[in-house]
Amino acid sequence: MLNIISIIIGLIGAVLAVIGLVPLLGWTNWIWLIVPVIGAVLGQLSSSDKGRNLNLIVLAIMAVRLMIGGGVI
Repeated sequence: MLNIISIIIGLIGAVLAVIGLVPLLGWTNWIWLIVPVIGAVLGQLSSSDKGRNLNLIVLAIMAVRLMIGGGVI
C-alpha cells in the first residue's frame, strides 16, 4: 500500500517538475522539492522499491534543474 502511495506522489512530483522546467519557473522546484522527498521516504518504508526509485529520479531531475539555473531561474 505504501508503494502505491509513493508512486502516486512520485507522479505528482513529476508533473510539478515538468512545470519547473519552464524557463523562469525554476524557482518553483524549491517549493515542490519536498514532494519527492516524502514519496521517497514512503517508498523506503514499503517492501518494493519502485516508488522510491521513481521519487529519487524526480528528485534528481529537480536538483539538476536547480543547478543549471543557479537555484533561481
